[in-house]
Amino acid sequence: MRTFDLLTPADAMAKLNAALDVTRGAVPTETIPTMDAYHRVLVRDVQSPIPLPEFRRSTVDGYAVRAGSTPGVLRVVGEVRMGELTGLRIKLGDAALVHTGGNIPEGADAVVMVEQVKLLDSSGLGKIQTQAQLSPGENLIREGEDVQANEVVMRAGARLREQEIGGLLSLGMTQVEVAARPRVALIASGDEVVPPDAQTQPGQVRNINTPMLAALVARNGGVPLDFGILPDKREAFEETARRAMREADVIVFMAGSSVSERDFTPDVVNGMGRPGILVHGIAFRPGKPTLFALCDGKPVFGLPGNPISALVTASLFVVPTLWRWQGCAAPHPNIVPATLAADVKSPRDLEHWFPVKVEKAERLEIGDWRAEPISTKSNLIFGLVRASGLVCVPIGVDYLAAGTQVNVRLFD
Repeated sequence: MRTFDLLTPADAMAKLNAALDVTRGAVPTETIPTMDAYHRVLVRDVQSPIPLPEFRRSTVDGYAVRAGSTPGVLRVVGEVRMGELTGLRIKLGDAALVHTGGNIPEGADAVVMVEQVKLLDSSGLGKIQTQAQLSPGENLIREGEDVQANEVVMRAGARLREQEIGGLLSLGMTQVEVAARPRVALIASGDEVVPPDAQTQPGQVRNINTPMLAALVARNGGVPLDFGILPDKREAFEETARRAMREADVIVFMAGSSVSERDFTPDVVNGMGRPGILVHGIAFRPGKPTLFALCDGKPVFGLPGNPISALVTASLFVVPTLWRWQGCAAPHPNIVPATLAADVKSPRDLEHWFPVKVEKAERLEIGDWRAEPISTKSNLIFGLVRASGLVCVPIGVDYLAAGTQVNVRLFD
């Protein structure tokens, strides 16, 4: 029986990333409507074709004036209607009624708020008086104050959030070029594994790994492809591997990566393309038998079959690779400090991730949150259902005492 040559998780990922960067070509792209581009990744810098704002705008309801005319009595020479340019010209002692977001007439350099104005006749378009002392630029936005024409406003590799979509549309960019979504082949295996809708017999388990990882892939920019459940036969693995290389960009085997006689994934992966397996065995719990490979430029993963192991290893290793494939860094995880509520033992030679439930704490000297360790095994999915997140025990540490401050990586 083979044994593992364990690498640390950081070293394993560095090895995969280095190989991926060297062997991959340009990121495939597509042009899509900007309104559909949430969480997609830019492939080119965006240069603004126009200044923003395109004209000087008032930030308040009030009167456009020359700051040097204040305080004093001013003559109202007209109104600037919303959505229209104006031919009004403001001279010293003049004022023009303007509304929030409206155009500032030529000659004006400030806006006095209506709250600071006294009407000297009932129309509001005769004379007004203000005691306010304005400075040039007060209560208005200058042309190009947000963005200058030809300014690079977004860089390649940016993940488009709500605000980036708004920014692109404000520039009139209704189409945007983004990285194509990686197609991810999800391959479950095992003679004991049956579809989720099956009526199980003794010794059978439902395939929950594929739908779980499909949700994870979709949430992180990928297109999940369900390749079904393979029997424990080498020829089934080989045939499916060939199909996955034709149809997918990233390939994930779930189960079959360990070292028993029924684990075909390592040998099959090595035949899928060069350079083949880069890492087989990570100093990591849960997920020690995980393998990383690169086959003719396509990342290939062999994950453990137990549900907790599959989901945790996919979250920590497959997800960053999906984002890297698209040309950007993975989103920063949501981390909260918390106080450990119970002792935890850990294998000294492994990086150990364990689930915790986070609750609001009372009367704690450190932090506001309490992390309750959840005792579970890697094939018991409800250990994660009950959890708020994961805590990492680094290599070299075999014990965390209750009261220790830890960082919890939240699931959401």
